[in-house]
Order: sequence, then C-alpha cells, then structure tokens
Amino acid sequence: MDIKPPKHANEPFGQRFASELSAQPAAPEHHHPPKGESWRSVFGTVLLFLLAPIIAICIAAFALQSYQVDGQSMETTLQNHDRLIVDKVPRTWARLTHHAYIPKRGDIIVFNQAGLFDANGLAEKQLIKRVIGLPGDHVVINNGYITIYNAQHPEGFNPDTTGSYRIAAKTTPDNVDLTLKAGQIFVCGDNRTNSEDSRFFGPVNADQIVGQLVLRIIPLSKSERF
Repeated sequence: MDIKPPKHANEPFGQRFASELSAQPAAPEHHHPPKGESWRSVFGTVLLFLLAPIIAICIAAFALQSYQVDGQSMETTLQNHDRLIVDKVPRTWARLTHHAYIPKRGDIIVFNQAGLFDANGLAEKQLIKRVIGLPGDHVVINNGYITIYNAQHPEGFNPDTTGSYRIAAKTTPDNVDLTLKAGQIFVCGDNRTNSEDSRFFGPVNADQIVGQLVLRIIPLSKSERF
C-alpha cells in the first residue's frame, strides 16, 4: 500500500505553525461612538418620548379623533358603542382662515350643544347627528315629514327621501317652521322617534361643530367609510 507524507512534513515546526496562524481571520475591531454622539442619541430618545403625547393631543384636537357612540339616536346607521373616527381638519382650516365651516347636507357631524348635561355633569354635551338643513333653508316639519324650501327648490323637497340617505320613519313634532340664518344648520338623528336634536333645541351654529364622521372602525364586521 502506498502512503504519502503529511503536507508539512518537510517544513520546520515553527514555520508551519506561523503559516497556520497567518491563515486565521483578524479579530474585528470595535469602534465606540464619540461621547458627544452618545449624548445626542440619548437626548433624541428622551425628546421623542416627551413630544409623542403632545403630538397625539394636537392630532386629536385639530385633525382626527376617536369617539364612541353613546345611545340609540342614530340607529340604524350607527349603533350604541360603535367606535368612530371624526375628521376635524375642515373645521380647523375654517377657523384658521376665519370662515364658517358648513358641512354638506346628509353629512354626519359631531358638535357641542349647551344646555344638555353630559355624564360628568357638564352643562355642554357632544352630540352626533345628521345635517338636514343648510344656511338659508326654510325648514318645515308637518304631517310627520321634513320639507326644505330654498332657491334651488322653491317647491320644496324632502331630504329624507331624495338625498344620499333614506329615513322611512315619520318625523315629529309637527310644529317646526324656521329659516336658517348664515352660519346655521339644522340637524336630526336618524332614529327620529328617539333623538334630541334641532327639532327641540333649534339650529346649530357653525362654531359649535367639532368635526365630520369619516369612518366606523369598531365593530370590525361593520367598518365603513362615510
């Protein structure tokens, strides 16, 4: 049988050992950031934690805010405990530009209404209702139906049956007859038999409006854009 000598049999031991060592990869060098960079990183992290709640408050106050429905006044469109997202950007922009924010007919809005006590006993309550009448409209409720008279519809029309939504139930009381002034809107809950709205406390001023409903997020099975 043939045998072969080891590969390094004829090399001196020291030379072979040096050769094997030289083949090992060099140990990685550890670079430590300058002391100033470490402090800047820590400062940036702390600043982020401090600014995060301020940013969240600003978003809720001027852009988007989450609300939960409390009550049945907007059934069947909205249900009790539905979680909603309300857009405040148009109202914020209107205030910055010193204009009245007037939503569209049929929009669902959140607004502040004085004289109604909330769960905490405050004499102002936030309500969510649908916009029925706009500035300049002559609003009449008679025989259980709403009729809107304006320059575009001098003969009158029923917004509950001709607009972007449909309300089949009759509307009470039958003693509403008013003309909305500039900056005023008329609102009603979709559940007409169980809603406190403009039929009882009158028109809503533009400066009372908080924002417009844009999204229902909970329950997930009924998530919807408005």
